[in-house]
Amino acid sequence: MLLCCILLSFKTHHSTQPIPTFRNQSIIARSRDRAIRAVDHARVLMYWHIGERIVGEEKQGKERANYGQHLIRSLAEKLEPEYGSSFSKRQLDLMRQFYRTFPIVNTLRSQLSWTHYRLLIWLENEDKRAFYIAEATKNSWTTRHWNGRLSTL
Repeated sequence: MLLCCILLSFKTHHSTQPIPTFRNQSIIARSRDRAIRAVDHARVLMYWHIGERIVGEEKQGKERANYGQHLIRSLAEKLEPEYGSSFSKRQLDLMRQFYRTFPIVNTLRSQLSWTHYRLLIWLENEDKRAFYIAEATKNSWTTRHWNGRLSTL
């Protein structure tokens, strides 16, 4: 919560006085960018852990037909009203697929956002996915840049 307040304070200035300019405004921009990346990486890790739990629960109930879909539907019914559309059935399906695609949490890159990972989930070729991750990390590719590249892979 505190981090959200800090991020909001970067965008708003409540005083009617002009904001003084100084030579090191890049400190603010870099700090804001690091804070946003930290929050987004925490979200990526949360989604991975939720996906891990869903897959684990599915394995426990594997003897019942369609258990996974029932599980995701019931989770969405519980979580979405309280936490919003980020926990819809579709999003929970993505979290499950995210865990299946990246089963080792230590391989997740803090430089990549959830939007990056959502695009990577659909790449079936592991070599292409690894190449894409390496290039995106090295070159700080945005998801807009990725969309153009993905069509050529």
